[in-house]
Amino acid sequence: MARIQRKPRYQRIVLKLSGETLGEKDGQHISSTVLRRIAKQIKEVKDLGIQLSIVIGGGNIWRGSFSKEIERATSDYMGMLATVINGLALQDAMEKAGIMTRVQSAIDMQEVAEPFIRRRAVRHFEKGRAVIFVGGTGNPYFSTDTTAALRGSEIGADIILKATKVDGIYDSDPMKNPRAKKYEHISYLEALRKRLKVMDSTAFSLCMDNHIPIVVFDMFKEGNLKRAIMGEQIGTIVSD
Repeated sequence: MARIQRKPRYQRIVLKLSGETLGEKDGQHISSTVLRRIAKQIKEVKDLGIQLSIVIGGGNIWRGSFSKEIERATSDYMGMLATVINGLALQDAMEKAGIMTRVQSAIDMQEVAEPFIRRRAVRHFEKGRAVIFVGGTGNPYFSTDTTAALRGSEIGADIILKATKVDGIYDSDPMKNPRAKKYEHISYLEALRKRLKVMDSTAFSLCMDNHIPIVVFDMFKEGNLKRAIMGEQIGTIVSD
């Protein structure tokens, strides 16, 4: 008997990756091994026919204690440039895995990336390409979590998948507190009220206003990205 293939629950997705996820165990630099592993998982879900975008952070390159000695806006611009480096590295790994990929930047740098244009991004989806959004929002004082929420709202994403190194949202740090309680589901308002640090308040508010659910999950467990897209209960979901 032929096996029935279930369809993905979500069709247009924003995958949020922190810069640290591209690095070695200490979260620094860029690891070619990690890039290949991420690209393999992305290829697995891209083959399901979904429309995929990625927002990448830059913390593996620009997040040192000395950054506090630099004026905040300048430091944020430097972080935006770090996301471009990460985006280009991820694009290279994805294309080597057979995924057509475009990089769109909120900061104008046409020699290395397209400018972010919403209609062009949607057209890339329609042609089967993945899109990596870099450069943050193009403005200081906004995190890449907020970028994910903003881009998700602009492109009409079904969901934001936030990849982390833990298996969801806890009421305290599970690495430090063995009795930390994991949330299977939490509302936007509760996440804001409890000041959960998994995303900043601006990102939660944007998702709440535009009714975009968020799944926080451990991407480094084999197959978890596909499970999230198929709608299986993994990690923590934040929604209405």
